[in-house]
Amino acid sequence: MKKITKYLLIFIILFLLGSSANAKDRIYKLETLYEGLDMPWDIDFLPNGDFLVSELTGKLKIYNPSLKTLTTVSNVPLVLSRSQGGLSDVELHPDFELNNLIYLSYSIKTKEGNTLRVSRAKLQENTLVDIETIHTAKAFRKTSAHYGARLLFLKDNTLLISSGDGFNHREKSQELDNHFGKILRINDDGTIPSDNPIFRDDKALKDIFTYGHRNQQGLTKDINGVIYSHEHGPKGGDELNIINPGLNYGWPAITYGIDYNGTIISPFKKKEGMEQPIKYWTPSIALSDMTFYYSDLFSEWYGNLFISALSPGDVRRLVIKDNIVVSEEIMFKEINSRIRSIKSSKNGNLIILTDGRGKKNSGKIIKVSPNNL
Repeated sequence: MKKITKYLLIFIILFLLGSSANAKDRIYKLETLYEGLDMPWDIDFLPNGDFLVSELTGKLKIYNPSLKTLTTVSNVPLVLSRSQGGLSDVELHPDFELNNLIYLSYSIKTKEGNTLRVSRAKLQENTLVDIETIHTAKAFRKTSAHYGARLLFLKDNTLLISSGDGFNHREKSQELDNHFGKILRINDDGTIPSDNPIFRDDKALKDIFTYGHRNQQGLTKDINGVIYSHEHGPKGGDELNIINPGLNYGWPAITYGIDYNGTIISPFKKKEGMEQPIKYWTPSIALSDMTFYYSDLFSEWYGNLFISALSPGDVRRLVIKDNIVVSEEIMFKEINSRIRSIKSSKNGNLIILTDGRGKKNSGKIIKVSPNNL
């Protein structure tokens, strides 16, 4: 018994020494900036350096990294906070410094059912004013799942909105008279751009940009304006896609996953006229957000795509060349938590939100910075 205890003690010491050495060898360090968020979902950065953080429970908060304080923004629209529904994405208008406009995506309950809504408002100090609804998805459902809800401004100041398939309405992702399983494109005031894709279907909604998606919770663009989206697969088949207007991305006619009960959703993985992902994950890793990195702070990461994942909880660093993923590295496993969001800050640090709620498992804001600073 004494020998076992002795060997166990030696093992623990060697493990701790090894962990310490590995930490010193890393080019990055992790710092928890704040702990105590309630189901955080997204983060954006104000011009003064403050963080704007949304919580699925319906609250919008401002984190001041200098004072390490968290302030709740008042007059946020009422949301349906249930299951996967709630306050989701927060996006600053590209001309925020001139107009103070922010955009919010969130789920609502109506007489027709639950759906996704996008509103814009002016942020004045810690209050939202002049709130306008600019989009309500024609994707009404009884469930509170698969809203998509990611927002992305393009270079021409038009806004992309990901609208999920509602879980029980996946077949409608292939139909163009609704917003289930679509990426939409609207002007910043909610009107529809005149150069949106034109579909042969007379019933096609004019704000549809692409279709055939499942639950797209990642939208970003690279330095050249190429649009990337990722979406949750069912049991397997999480996808990373390059988004081009007017195309069909296949769900549920083609998929690399199966249903949660083990049944086949589709026997096909490829079909003519349907786009293939540039990468897929089987089993699923529960993709949650992503960001391209363009800073010299970590020069070795320049141009890489960082994708956050909920299961088991890590970040994937992808090197992409000529629209092909050439390598993937699993990072930040030491956080040991579901990772809800990842963004590149203006000073070159990566900022991570961990999932969670309650005193014992609340969400965190974590900064990734160089280890030598």
